Amino acid sequence: MQFLDNIFFALLLAIGIGYFAINVKKLIRNIKLGQDIDRSDNSSERWKNMTMVALGQSKMVKRPVAGFLHIIVYVGFVIINIEVIEIIIDGLFGTHRVLSFMGGFYDVLIGSFEILAFLVLITVIIFWIRRNVTKLGRFASSDLDGKPRNDANYILYFEVVLMTLFLLMNAADFHLQNLGIGHYNQAGSFPISQFVAPMFNGMSEGLVVIIERAAWWLHIAGILVFLNYLYFSKHLHILLAFPNTFFADLNAKGKLNNLESVTNEVKLMMDPSADPFAAPANPDAVPAKFGASDVQDLNWVQLLNAYSCTECGRCTSSCPANQTGKKLSPRKIMMDTRDRLEEVGRNIDLNKGVFVDDGKSLLNDYITPEELWACTTCNACVEECPINISPLSIIIDMRRYLVMEQSAAPMELNNMMSNIENNGAPWPYNQMDRLNWVNE
Repeated sequence: MQFLDNIFFALLLAIGIGYFAINVKKLIRNIKLGQDIDRSDNSSERWKNMTMVALGQSKMVKRPVAGFLHIIVYVGFVIINIEVIEIIIDGLFGTHRVLSFMGGFYDVLIGSFEILAFLVLITVIIFWIRRNVTKLGRFASSDLDGKPRNDANYILYFEVVLMTLFLLMNAADFHLQNLGIGHYNQAGSFPISQFVAPMFNGMSEGLVVIIERAAWWLHIAGILVFLNYLYFSKHLHILLAFPNTFFADLNAKGKLNNLESVTNEVKLMMDPSADPFAAPANPDAVPAKFGASDVQDLNWVQLLNAYSCTECGRCTSSCPANQTGKKLSPRKIMMDTRDRLEEVGRNIDLNKGVFVDDGKSLLNDYITPEELWACTTCNACVEECPINISPLSIIIDMRRYLVMEQSAAPMELNNMMSNIENNGAPWPYNQMDRLNWVNE
């Protein structure tokens, strides 16, 4: 009977981690649906980028208030979860505070965890007020209506519950230590929960033990639930911010990539020794699509970007098109890309690993041409993103598809391109008339 708790804990842990592993496998598969792109260059710069931006939060503090608050939650999340190691060992082997042999260092650890848990609680409450009471503009936008807005609040509630359970568990443990009950030996420092412990005065020892055990079980169960909720929420950035910043584009922000197929055609045209009537090297090859109309046409880094998006809205709040009332929201571009990618993933799951055409696409069904053409390509969204996501790269690829596959550019652009083709300049004047101004 004494091993039933340990067996149940092992099952709970296996189910929680197993389900998370299944979802991670789906996540990787979905990202790999994207086109191949080489981001293995300049590894030293990439490691530096990841260390500064993802680990060091260097872009978060550009907005000091939100940045400072986020760092508290971030540090709290990372450091407090070190305690999960002890919980897992205790749960599997039936021990209690197994790491207490570290003595004074253990006291410092537990004390630090408690202070951080308390700071996280305060910070989360401030975040909730910013979202739901003061309603900052970027959190009140219509592109967050429905699940995205609820998702943000669910995460805040999760964090409040987890931190509260952690402090309640420690407070009950501290009370039982002072009473010298059973295996509750003196271990740890409790700078916060010592002020909660007096609530147990007058309670029976058995009831306090039940409260301590219930808080312990609910805390670890809550952590496993939170872990598995990540896949379904914007908080995947907790995990994906690191690979996302590592594989970010290191080129200057104003530099656009050339389509390889177009580059090859131009080189062929400029090569005087090339035979224009020669048969293609692979006559059965399907011609590459120009640009992107669906998620499978984007590259895998762009799909990683979509899953990494924090939905913080810094990109949209800095977008000049959005500020002037245009329909474009860079945040919505990323959210729509992720939603479509998830829809494609579910399609593959239902059809035994094969995507069956569902008559939908990212273009038109999720993102409209009006949104795409509102973009000024200023890169403000890329500059503002705290984890180096590039909504602009997706916009550019989708505009390329509209222009090169559907000839669906706005009239002004079509006129300009026609003038360049016919007159060698964007203006509607014959080349022979270019110097007429000299005689005026």
